[in-house]
Amino acid sequence: MVKKIFFLFLISIILVSCGGKKEGEVKKLTEAEEQELLTKASSIFGVLPNKMPGSENDTPELIELGKKLYFETKLSVNNTMSCNTCHDINQKAGVDNKPVSPGALPNTVGTRNTPTVFNAGFQFAQFWDGRSPNLKEQAKGPILNPVEMAMPHEKEVVKVISSIPEYQEMFKKAYPNEKNPITFDNIANAIAAFERTLISKSRYDEWVTGNKAALTDEEKVGLKNFIEVGCITCHTGPLFGGNIFQKMGLVKPYHNTKDLGRFDVTKQESDKFMFKVAMLRNVELTFPYFHDGSVNKLEDAVKIMADINLGKQLTDEQLKTIVAFLKSLTDQKLVQKVANR
Repeated sequence: MVKKIFFLFLISIILVSCGGKKEGEVKKLTEAEEQELLTKASSIFGVLPNKMPGSENDTPELIELGKKLYFETKLSVNNTMSCNTCHDINQKAGVDNKPVSPGALPNTVGTRNTPTVFNAGFQFAQFWDGRSPNLKEQAKGPILNPVEMAMPHEKEVVKVISSIPEYQEMFKKAYPNEKNPITFDNIANAIAAFERTLISKSRYDEWVTGNKAALTDEEKVGLKNFIEVGCITCHTGPLFGGNIFQKMGLVKPYHNTKDLGRFDVTKQESDKFMFKVAMLRNVELTFPYFHDGSVNKLEDAVKIMADINLGKQLTDEQLKTIVAFLKSLTDQKLVQKVANR
C-alpha cells in the first residue's frame, strides 16, 4: 500500500515537472512556436498602415469641415439624425449596437446591421453588398436613403447647408479653388476626409511589430487556433476581413434566407447570399453580429461561423482562445470611451 501511494506521488511530480497543464489552463507557446506564429501572422495579416488611401490629399481645413458635417443633424429631413447617430464615435466603436438602425422618420428602420466606421476606408468596398467603391460614395447613400436620413434629393441638401453662414466660410477654406464649393459631391468628399482619420490600433499591432509581451499566452494560442481552424479562409489582411466577398453559409445554409446580399446589386445567381467579409478589428465592441444583427454574443458568432462556413465544431478551448485573441484586436481608447459613456 505504501509503495502504491509513493508511486502515485512520484507520477504526479513527474507530470508537473514535465509541464502537464491543469484543466482549463492554456499551454504556453514555446519561443520557436511563437516565432513561427509571428512569421505566419505577418504574412497573412500584415500591418495596418498609419494612413488611409486617399488621405494624402486631405487638408486640415477639409478634415475640419468633414468632422462638422459628420455630426450635422441638418443633413437629415427632420434635423434629428447625423452620421454619428448610427456610427457613434463619441461613446461607441463607430456603431449603435442595434440589430438594425431606426431612420429619421417615424416607423422607418434599416434592413442591415450598421458596420463600424473605424478603419472603414481600408476596405475594398463599402456596405455589406459592396455597392459603393469608396467612403465618398458611401457617404452619399444614407443622406438620401428614405429609411435613413431621408433627404428628398441632392439639391435640398445643398440648399440647407448653403443657408448656414458658418458652412459658407468653411467650404471656401476647404475648397479654395472652387467658385461654388458647396455641392453634394463636396459634402460627401469632406465627410470621407474626416472618416479617413478614424484609424484604430490594438495590442495585436504592438505584438506583430515586436512587443512579445503585448499579447497574453491565451491570446497567442487563440491566434494560432484562428489560423489553424481555418478562419483565415475569409478573415485576412490588416483588417482581418473587409477585403473579399464570401457566401454566408458556405458549408451549411444560414437561417436568414430573405436577404440575398450582393445579388441585389449584380443580379447574378452566383452572388446570392454573398456579403462583404466583416472586419474583425474592435469586434468585441461592435455587437450585435452579422449583416442582420441577429447574434449578440461574440462566442456565439464565432461558433456559428465555424459551423456554417467551415463545417467545424470548435472545442471549448478553441472557442475560448479564439475569442480571447479577437478581443486583442480592440483599440483600448475605444474601450475607455465605451466605459465612460
